[in-house]
Amino acid sequence: MVFGRDIGIDLGTANILVHVRGKGVVIHEPAVVAVDVNTQKICAIGEEAREMIGRTPGNIRAIRPLKEGVIADFTITEEILKHFIRKAAGRGFRPRVMVCVPSGITTVEERAVIEAANLAGAKEVYLVTEPIAAAVGCGLDIAAPSGSMVVDIGGGTTDIAVISLGAEVTSQSLRVGGIHMEDAIIRHVKRVYNLAIGDRTAEDIKMAIASAYPTAERKMSIRGRDLVTGLPATVEISSLDIYPAVEEMLTTIVDGIRSVLEVTPPELAADIVNRGMSLTGGGALMDGLARLIQEKTGVPVTLAEDPLSCVVRGTGEILDSLDRISNRSQFIASYTRAR
Repeated sequence: MVFGRDIGIDLGTANILVHVRGKGVVIHEPAVVAVDVNTQKICAIGEEAREMIGRTPGNIRAIRPLKEGVIADFTITEEILKHFIRKAAGRGFRPRVMVCVPSGITTVEERAVIEAANLAGAKEVYLVTEPIAAAVGCGLDIAAPSGSMVVDIGGGTTDIAVISLGAEVTSQSLRVGGIHMEDAIIRHVKRVYNLAIGDRTAEDIKMAIASAYPTAERKMSIRGRDLVTGLPATVEISSLDIYPAVEEMLTTIVDGIRSVLEVTPPELAADIVNRGMSLTGGGALMDGLARLIQEKTGVPVTLAEDPLSCVVRGTGEILDSLDRISNRSQFIASYTRAR
């Protein structure tokens, strides 16, 4: 068996993860690109580009080429895919590539992902929805005639799905994720404290003290620019102070889960009550979120092991299975959308 020729890519709004067959997850970097606006030349990709956010001169812009799980800048997305495919597979190889996409993706958005991956050097391109990949990455038997529920909270989208017999029975993709929470935190700090902070500071706040069950004990000091004096300033905030910024989005996620449960067939709903739902994605790591969802829905909630890499690990397992079964076309039809 030749390893390194099949690659699974979690093409996220906030992070890009790459799984290489036989090696596991080999790349986990921010989905950020630094571009020279004068020459349109790419200066840095991934972690190096993330370090430049908010610190670049006028001619260099650090951007995220993916918005809400789909391609916003086609040319740059092609370059970032090319960079990571070459880094993972080596030059001269044209690997089979499976890319994760939100369950609510349109046909036009699908074509954009496929074309970008083909131009980046893929020999064959398969698409798989994030809930399916996340469920496989969690170790769920999605091919069984019983209901499994997955909630994948990513950087740009939250994908909710009930899965049975290898396909999504009911699903919903919300354009709410970690990036939106960071934007809300920036606006909240500006409005309440008259302090301007950047994207990286907002991300640090979200990861350190944002909570679904806020308390005044969890505190941190943040630095930014005072909007009154125009000078640098430091403010101490708690999770209680920051909760109003994320409350609306937490409510949206819970309402989305409830709406999917409301249209789930009764037999599958009974399975979900017995087996619970799996929480994946970076947003699943927010303190108290699993408890909040369980209280609001009455369904047991399990936080997946290493929720950040669940989706990309699922793509690796699905790619492995493509060669192990005799009726490959049926497998592709039920698990992925291949073009």
